[in-house]
Amino acid sequence: MYAVIKTGGKQYKVSEGQTFKVEKLDAEAGASINLDQVLMVADGDDIKIGTPLIEGGRVTATVKSHGRGKKVEIVKFKRRKKYDLHKGHRQDYTELEVTGITAG
Repeated sequence: MYAVIKTGGKQYKVSEGQTFKVEKLDAEAGASINLDQVLMVADGDDIKIGTPLIEGGRVTATVKSHGRGKKVEIVKFKRRKKYDLHKGHRQDYTELEVTGITAG
């Protein structure tokens, strides 16, 4: 059984027991959260697709940890103009473990 959910402006395909990283959520480590923006749920040949969301669909997950991703380097350079710009960015994330999927 798997589901397609939407959180943080992105879509994720998740199944029970899977661990994945999403945009930072405001929840303590160890807390249980409900992700209710479920776009699709598939259980073998039984597939439910929302328009755009499934009513009553829910994915329950446990917050494992918070962290920061790898650094993304931004480099801008123009030759012969003495222009050389270096910047970096590290995105915050929340690591979740899926504990249950409900089709509604």
